[in-house]
Amino acid sequence: MNVRPISGASVDARGRGGKGLLALISGVLVLAVTACGGGGSGSGSSGDGKGKDAGSAQSKQSQAVVTIAPKDGAKSVDTSGALKVSVGKGKLTTVEVKDPKGAEISGTVTGGGTGWTPSTHLAASTKYTVHAVAKDSAGLVAAEDSSFTTLTPKNTFIGTYVPEDGSTVGVGMPFSIRFTRGITHPEDVEKAISIKTEPAVDVEGHWFGNDRLDFRPEQYWKSGTKVTVKLNLDGVEGRSGVYGSQAKTVKFTIGRDQVSYVDAKKHTMKVTQDGKVIKTIPVTTGKPGYDTWNGQMVMSEKFTETRMNSETVGYGKEYDIKDVPHAIRLTDSGTFAHGNYWGGDAFGNYNASHGCIGLRDVRGGYDSGTPAAWFYSHSIIGDVVVVKNAHDATVDPANGLNGWNISWEKWKS
Repeated sequence: MNVRPISGASVDARGRGGKGLLALISGVLVLAVTACGGGGSGSGSSGDGKGKDAGSAQSKQSQAVVTIAPKDGAKSVDTSGALKVSVGKGKLTTVEVKDPKGAEISGTVTGGGTGWTPSTHLAASTKYTVHAVAKDSAGLVAAEDSSFTTLTPKNTFIGTYVPEDGSTVGVGMPFSIRFTRGITHPEDVEKAISIKTEPAVDVEGHWFGNDRLDFRPEQYWKSGTKVTVKLNLDGVEGRSGVYGSQAKTVKFTIGRDQVSYVDAKKHTMKVTQDGKVIKTIPVTTGKPGYDTWNGQMVMSEKFTETRMNSETVGYGKEYDIKDVPHAIRLTDSGTFAHGNYWGGDAFGNYNASHGCIGLRDVRGGYDSGTPAAWFYSHSIIGDVVVVKNAHDATVDPANGLNGWNISWEKWKS
């Protein structure tokens, strides 16, 4: 800093009053240093400026407090009910829960933005990461990150299902899944199975006992419908301490619309496609005491040749035919539509079977021109056979894939 001489002072004067001049110069220096230090107009010391900056930084810290349960690093976490995110003095703006592959778990915001819970169960034996962000009333952001690993179950179950992935099936084919363990938490298991269709149609599930779940629309499927089923069973608790271990996507397509109508009184079967009769076939159905079931029955299996033994269906030693040709299963209990080479003139004339629907055939099934061979070659799994005028009750809906014999209201209940 430059200090100018005092104007009008002589050398002698400076010599005589040297002490006063030194004091004056020192005073000017003090003022200069103070000015450079920013003390300025007496508004406070240099600490005053620091206090203002600290208060500004403190005001920028969010008042929101994000809490994630379970705690960071937790192990053997339950797949349902354990994961929760909450915030105090703020509202959640983002919650991301991901598995090791980056797949996100969807969830639901609760309490007007103060909580979040997953909308589905978590997979077993899986590490998840959680990232949660919230804002306080001033719009300031707080964030929290965490990770945890779900339990590894000691007991598991899977489901075996029909139809097969990639198959084309008839209009009556439900999606039917049978579980390897009895299910005591049916709502959770059913929620873990989603079905989408193109074109869209309402599809509902129905339980048969505690180990089978079938899905179907109200009416037969429309031809060309594409069905996608997602089995998200991995980690779902089907019964106490027993968890699903299956995650799979199944797709199938609905083929042409074929429904066959059997009149047990007239001994005929009319085969229709798209509602039009394409062939009428003479048949024989169950004789008195062995009457064929009435009702709608869905084809579940096809065999070019199979053995039929009466002892397997509770009829004693009535028959044992080792080479029944062109057999199509309609019930689990043993009702078939099949070729018959031993029926003589019964076809179209009288009922002579033990409950099956018999069509004329030849032994070995080599003749493609027989009614049985024609019907077999024109049928696919999921086609429907409707029987009327038989002297028996309507088939049990659980006996085969025959849930169409339940009203839509009861099916959904």
